[in-house]
Amino acid sequence: MTATWIPEDLGRIDSADELEIAVKRADGTLQRWVPIWVVCVGEQVYVRTWHRRDTGWFGHALRSRRARIRVPGVEVDVAAVMMAADRAGARSTTTSTTSSG
Repeated sequence: MTATWIPEDLGRIDSADELEIAVKRADGTLQRWVPIWVVCVGEQVYVRTWHRRDTGWFGHALRSRRARIRVPGVEVDVAAVMMAADRAGARSTTTSTTSSG
């Protein structure tokens, strides 16, 4: 199911310097929470790894495409989607507006 962000939730995420992300395992349990910088553009929420590793949260998020994010007042399931490389070759991941709620 694809859902748009509730404006209040998007505002809380947008005002945060960072959020915590936990990748969902196949059985639905969460891996450990990892703090990561966050930025909102329009109605999308973007996070970016500082070091791309297939064995870290970033690689797990891209494989499972399922994660949970939280900031004070908001905790929600999201879909992780790889974005294109920027001019410097860095990769970004977005937590999209797909949620299970």
